[in-house]
Parts: sequence; C-alpha cells; structure tokens
Amino acid sequence: MSTTWYECKVKYRKLDDSGVQKVTTEPYLVDALSYTEAETRINEEMSAYISEEFKITNIKIANFAEIHPFENSDRWFKSKVALISYDEESGKERKSSMYLLVQANDVKEAYDNTISMMKDSVSDYTVPAISESPIMDVFPYFSGEEEQLEKTQPIEKVNFSQEEVSEEVDVVEEKILEEVNPAQEEISEEVNSIEEEVVEEVNSSQEETSEEVDV
Repeated sequence: MSTTWYECKVKYRKLDDSGVQKVTTEPYLVDALSYTEAETRINEEMSAYISEEFKITNIKIANFAEIHPFENSDRWFKSKVALISYDEESGKERKSSMYLLVQANDVKEAYDNTISMMKDSVSDYTVPAISESPIMDVFPYFSGEEEQLEKTQPIEKVNFSQEEVSEEVDVVEEKILEEVNPAQEEISEEVNSIEEEVVEEVNSSQEETSEEVDV
C-alpha cells in the first residue's frame, strides 16, 4: 500500500530568537490513511511538543513521492527529480517529475543525499531543482503489522528456546533410559537367579520329606 503524506499547518505562540513570544504557523508532515486520521495524529504529536494551546489551520495532501531522513541533519529539502523515459514508437524522450523530501544540512548535501537515494533507479533521471522546505518535522506512521512483528519476535525466541529445551529433555531421557535399562536387566537376572535357587531348595526339601515318609 502506497504511503500518503499530509501537510498539516499548526498555529501557536513561540519564542523567537530575541525571547519575544510571537504567533507562528509551521507545517508538519504526518503519514495517515485519511484527513481525519491526519488531524488526530498531528494533535497527538504536537501535544507532546507544545505545552500551550495550538490550532490546526490547514491539512492537505503533500506532493512528496518519498521521504528520506538522514542522521545528523536538521533541515528538510525538496528535491525535484525528472525521470527520463523513451517512447520506442516515436523515438522521442519523455520526462515526468516527482518530488522527494530529503533531510540534509545544506543544498549540496541534499543533492548528494538525493543521488544516493536514486542510485537503484532503473530509469535515467536528472535533478533540476533543490530548495529548502519549510517543513519543520516529519511524523511517520507505524502500522499494526510492524507492531505485530515486534511482538512476535520475542515469541519466536521463546519458541526456539522451548524447542531447545525439549531436545535437551529428550537427550536426558534417553541417557536415563540407557542407564536404567541395564540396571533393570541386572536386577531381573538377580531375581531370576534367586527364584531358581529357592525353587531348587524347595524341591530338594520336598524330595527329602518324601523319602522320610516312604521310610
């Protein structure tokens, strides 16, 4: 399922560099399934950052095909990428544009990061324009599938551990049986030997008694 990014403008009071409170409106991006969910999510996200009252003044679908954050970067840049294709019938070159939001510290780094993200592209392309974006921050949406994956990982580890324990138990049981069976055989042989001795003694005693009776 393709990702839909919503640009949400948030209006609130903010301290400027001189320490004076001024009303400002800043755009943020959230990944959501609808306008309603985008509004809910931006309210939740901003509540964690803004202690004072704020207002969502506008929500619209952003025209970014992809979002690419980079570590140690604090600014966002809008990169225009022109994809080049060739019409085999007419032999003419065709261009289609898409926009990437790339995190970087300056324009040059934004260009390098854009090239890095496009390195696996099967189409020819150019980067005709890069400009700094007013986007302040990006809040990606983590789906239930990802949460479920995180939940199942410990379970898989537990199951694996249980299998190992089961195998160890089987090995121990086999060792015990190997030790017990010879012992049982030895005991059985001793019992049989004793029984034979008792039977011989009883038979001998009976024979002697019979001889005395006959006399």
